[in-house]
Amino acid sequence: MIIKNLTIKYMSKHTKLNPILQFSVACMAMTLSPLTGVQTVKADVLNVQQTKAIKGTVVDENNEPVIGATVIIVGGGSVQGTVTDFEGNFSVNVKPGQKLKISYIGYDDITVAAKEGMTVKLKAADGVQLAAVEVVAYGVQKKVTMTGAVSSVKSEDLIRTSVGSVNNVLGGQLSGVTTVQYSGEPGSDAAEIFVRGKATWGDSTPLIQVDGVERSMADIDPNEIESVTVLKDASATAVFGVRGANGVVLITTKRGSEGKAKISISTSWTALSPTKMVEQASSYEYASFYNQMSYNDYMQNARTAVANGKVSSIEQYMTAEPFQPSFSQGILEKFKDGSDPIRFPNTSWADYIMKDVTLQQQHNLNISGGTDRVKYFISAGYYSQGGLFKEFDRGYNYGYQYKRFNYRGNLDLKATKTTTLSFNVAGNVNNADKPYTGQGSSGMIKKIYYATPFSSPGIIDGKMVYCTTDYTDGLNLPFLGDSGMTYYGNGFMQTNINKLQMDLVLDQKLDFITKGLSMKVKGSYNSAFTVNKQGNCGIATFNPLVQYDEAGNVILNPDGTPYIVYRQNGNDTDPSYKASQGKARDWYLEGSLSYSRVFGKHTVNALMLYNQSKQYYYSNDSYPDVPRSYVGLVGRVTYDYANKYLAEFNVGYNGSENFAPGRRFGTFPAGSIGWIASEEKFWKPVSKVISFFKLRASWGLVGNDKTTEMIRFMYLADPYVTGSWGLMTNCLTQPLTDTYGYLFGNANSGTVSGTSGIAGAYESVKNNPEIGWEKAFKQDYGFDMYFFKDRIRTTFDYYRENRTDILLRDGTVPSSLGFTMPYTNAGETKSWGWELSLAYNDKLTKDFRFWTKLNLSYNQNEIIEMKETPQKNEYMFMRGHRIGSRSMYKFWKFYEGEQTKAEYEQVFGTPFPTQLITNIQPGDCVYVDLDKDGQIDDNDKTRDNGFTDDPEYMAGLNIGFNWKHFTFNAQLTGAWNVTRYITDVFSQPFYCASNTTQGGLLSYHVDNTWTEGINEDANALYPRATWNNAQQNYAASDLWEKDAKYLRLKTVSLSYDFINPAFKKIGMTKCEVTLSGYNLFTLTPYKWGDPETRASNAPSYPLQRTYTISLNVGF
Repeated sequence: MIIKNLTIKYMSKHTKLNPILQFSVACMAMTLSPLTGVQTVKADVLNVQQTKAIKGTVVDENNEPVIGATVIIVGGGSVQGTVTDFEGNFSVNVKPGQKLKISYIGYDDITVAAKEGMTVKLKAADGVQLAAVEVVAYGVQKKVTMTGAVSSVKSEDLIRTSVGSVNNVLGGQLSGVTTVQYSGEPGSDAAEIFVRGKATWGDSTPLIQVDGVERSMADIDPNEIESVTVLKDASATAVFGVRGANGVVLITTKRGSEGKAKISISTSWTALSPTKMVEQASSYEYASFYNQMSYNDYMQNARTAVANGKVSSIEQYMTAEPFQPSFSQGILEKFKDGSDPIRFPNTSWADYIMKDVTLQQQHNLNISGGTDRVKYFISAGYYSQGGLFKEFDRGYNYGYQYKRFNYRGNLDLKATKTTTLSFNVAGNVNNADKPYTGQGSSGMIKKIYYATPFSSPGIIDGKMVYCTTDYTDGLNLPFLGDSGMTYYGNGFMQTNINKLQMDLVLDQKLDFITKGLSMKVKGSYNSAFTVNKQGNCGIATFNPLVQYDEAGNVILNPDGTPYIVYRQNGNDTDPSYKASQGKARDWYLEGSLSYSRVFGKHTVNALMLYNQSKQYYYSNDSYPDVPRSYVGLVGRVTYDYANKYLAEFNVGYNGSENFAPGRRFGTFPAGSIGWIASEEKFWKPVSKVISFFKLRASWGLVGNDKTTEMIRFMYLADPYVTGSWGLMTNCLTQPLTDTYGYLFGNANSGTVSGTSGIAGAYESVKNNPEIGWEKAFKQDYGFDMYFFKDRIRTTFDYYRENRTDILLRDGTVPSSLGFTMPYTNAGETKSWGWELSLAYNDKLTKDFRFWTKLNLSYNQNEIIEMKETPQKNEYMFMRGHRIGSRSMYKFWKFYEGEQTKAEYEQVFGTPFPTQLITNIQPGDCVYVDLDKDGQIDDNDKTRDNGFTDDPEYMAGLNIGFNWKHFTFNAQLTGAWNVTRYITDVFSQPFYCASNTTQGGLLSYHVDNTWTEGINEDANALYPRATWNNAQQNYAASDLWEKDAKYLRLKTVSLSYDFINPAFKKIGMTKCEVTLSGYNLFTLTPYKWGDPETRASNAPSYPLQRTYTISLNVGF
C-alpha cells in the first residue's frame, strides 16, 4: 500500500530531542521523500485540543510484536498514517476515538478506535503467517523480508513424542539438515547434525547456540525450547566468522508473556525396544558352517595336490588324507536336538543378554506469565532411560541407566520504560550408570557378535558357567571361543555431571539520542563438574561335568539330560573403588548497539556488536593450563523498501589464538539481496493464485581455525620432546633400562634411578608462523513462492561453497625427515546442492484443519586438494572424490572357473590379472585390474566405488490434521545415496579380536554365502567361505559397501483433548492424552542391523523404537 501523505508532528512534550536534532530528523525525512514515493511531507502544528499523538502497539496472537504493520487514519482527506517499528510500536497524530485501519501481510485487516496506549492484536489469516519473526544471529528479523537461507521448527514439532535429545527429531523437519544417529546408548544417543552436508574432512559440526551462547543441545529438555533455527548461507552465518563455517543452529528457549500465570504439566511413559538386531547363527548352524568352510579348504588342497602332480586324482587325495570335520557328528546331534543344553548350549547372546523392552519416562512442569513490568518462565524436568543390557544379580548395580534433571528460569524485568533486565539460569544434573568393561558400549556389542553360541549356557543357579574342551564322555568341543558375558561381574561405572548456565542481559533503549537506537550488554557463564566412579571386581566361573554311576554310565536327570556337577575356577572378589573428577568452565561477554527505524516505506536496521569468550580446560594435552579465547566484532545493516526491495550486509571480524599476531584476525563479509515481486503492481492479475513470490541471493565469506587434532598456538616455536616421550623409549641393557631419550655423555655417571643417562631432546613437530584462516566462500540463490492466500508454500535454494586454505599437514613430504610436518593452508574442497520445502496448511471446514510439509535436500562435495601421499594412479587419491570416500578394490564377480578368465578379457580388453591369491577357486572374489598391469595390488584400490556414511539425499514428510479435539501428526524420514561399509565379523566368518578361526558367526553368512553345489548364486552376499583364500575374499572391496538407504516412520502421534466446560470452570485450559511412537517402522535393503548404525570393529549400541503414552495438562 502506498502512503501518499505522511504527516509528521513535532510536539516538545512528546519528545526529548533537542531542537537541532529535531530539525535534522525533519530534514532527513524530507530528503528521503523522493525515494519513498511520498508525495508531500507536512510539518504543521495542529490544534492540541483536536488531535494528539496516540501511541500503541501491534502484536500477533502470541503477543509478539508485528514489525512493519501499516497504521492508516480512516476518513482523512488524504492517506495519512505510519508503520510499526521493531518493537511493534507506532505513534500517529489523530483525534481520540477516530478509526485506525491496521494491516499487514498474512493477517486479517482490523479497524479500531484510536486510544492512547492501545494494544491491537492481529489475527492470522487462513494459511501461513508471513509476518512471523525468525531468530537470526544476534537478533530477530521479519520472515517476509529475510534474504538469508534459514529453516526453523517450533516447539510443538519437537515434543510430539518423548525423546532424550532434540537432535534426534530434527532430521527431515528442516531442509538442508542431515542427521545420523549412530548409537542408542542411554545418555549418549544424540544424532550427529550436519548443515548442508560436509564441506571439509575435519570438524564439520555446526555451531550450536542456546539463547545466543555456544552450548550443547544434546542434554537440553525439549519442553524448554521455543524454536530451533538453522542458519545455512553466508549471509546468515558470516557474523559468526570463525565459528560459522559449518552452519549455525540457534535454540531459543521459552520466555514469559504478559498475562495470567500459565501452568503446563506433562508426563510420559515409554517402552523401548531395539529397532533391528544383528542375527547370529545357532550352534548347529555354526558347527555345520565351520565344517563346510573346512571342507572348502580341504577340497582346495586336494585340487592343488592334483595340479602339482602329488596325487593323480582328488579321490586318491581323499583316500590318503580323509577329511576330518572339526565338529563331530555326535556334537552336531547334541546341538541339533538340544539334549544336553548346559554342556552343548545354543546361546543366542543378543537375546540372552539384551532385554526385549526397557522403560523411559519424562516429566516436565513449567509456569509462565507476567505483567507489563515482569515476565517469567520457570521449568523443571526429569528424564530417565533404562538400558537394554540385562542386569543379572550381583549385589550391586551395573546395568545401563541414565537420569537427568533439568531446570530453567528465564526472567525479564522492565526496570524503566526504556530499560529491560533479563536473567536466565539453567542447568541439569545427570547420572549415567553402565557396566565396566574398559571398552565402552561398542566393545560390549562387539563381544556379543564375537561370541560363539556354545561357549557358555550363561548363568545357571547363580553360577557363571563356561563350557570346556575336556569332557570325559568322548564328546569334546574343538574350541570354545568367547562368551558375550564380558560385562558380567567386572564391575560398574557411574558418571555424574552437574551443569550450570547463567545469562544476564541489559537492554537499554537510547531513543533520547535518536529514535530506534538501543544498547544491549550480555554476560554469560557456563560450568560443568564431573565425578567418575568405578568399581572393579572378579567372579568365579564354573565348568559343567557329567557324573558316572558304578557301571560307568552317565547319570541322567528325570528329563533325560545329564546330571551335572560344576568345577569352580577362581573366586568372587569384592569391588575395588576409584574415582576421578573433571571440570569445565567458560564465560562469554557481548556488547552491542542496534538501530531500527522506519522512514515511510524505508525500514533500516543496523547492528554493531563486540564479543569475547574464554574457555578453560579446553584441552588435556595441548597447553591444558591456558584457556582458549576468541574475540570478534560484528556488523550488520538491513534495508527494506516498502516490503519489496531488500538488502543486507554482514561482516564479522574475528581473532583466533591459533595464528601469529600479524595473521590473527580475519574479516568475513557477506551480503544478500531480495525482491518481493508479488508486491509489484504487475503481479495483481496472478495474485489470487500466487499470493507471494520472493527472489533472494547471498554471497559471503566465513572462516575456520580448528584442526582435526585440536592443535593450538600453531605459530609458536617448534616444541621439543624429552624424557619418556623421547626418540628412544628406553635402553635395553643394564644399567640403563630406566633411561629415556637420546644418550649423551657418560651413561654411568649418575647414581639416582632415572639419571644414569642424560636425556636428550628432539623436535616433535614443526610449527608454522605463516598459517592463517581457512576460508569458505558461500553462494545461495533461492525463492519463496506461496499459493492461494499462502495455503501452499514453496521454498527452494541452490547453493555452492568453495573452501580454501584448509589447514592440513603436507603428506607429499617424505616421512624420513624425522619430524611431523607443520600445518599449512593448502587444502581445498567444494560443495554444492539444493533444498526444497513444500508445505500446505488450510482449514478445510469449521472443525478440520489439515497440514503437510515435504523437505528434500541434496548435497554433494568434492576434495580439490588434500596434499596426500603420492600415489601411482589418480583414482587412489581422496582428491577428486567425495569427503569420506573409502579406498577399496573394485569387485567384479565370483570366480566360476577358466571361463571367467575369458569373460574378463572380453569385458575389460586385458588378460585376466593375477589376483591377490594365485590359487583362486570357484566362488572366490575377482577384482578388476584398474591400472592394467596384470597384477591385483594396492595400486588397484580406488575411491570411485559406492557412497559414504552421510547421505547425499535427505527427505522428510510431515502430515497432520486437527479435527475437533483430535490431533494427528506423522513424520516420515528417508535417506538415500548412502552406504555402510561392513568389516570385521560382519564380513568375515569366525572373526574375533585375537584370531579368525574361533570368533562369531552371523546368520547372514549361513544363508547368503556362495557354496559349491549348494548356493552358487552369482548375487550371493558373501563369497566362498575360506581360510586359505581369506586374503582374497575378505579384502577391502566394494563387495562390503552395502546400500543403507531407508524410509522410516520417524514419529507418529494421536492426541485427544478432553477439555470441557467442567474442566474450564476450575481453570484448566488443556487436558490432552497422546499416544505416540518413534522409529516405529523402517524399510531398507540393509541387513546388518539398523541402517544408521555401524557394522564394523566399533559396532553401535542398538537404536530403539518407542511406544509412549503421555498426558499434558494446562491451567
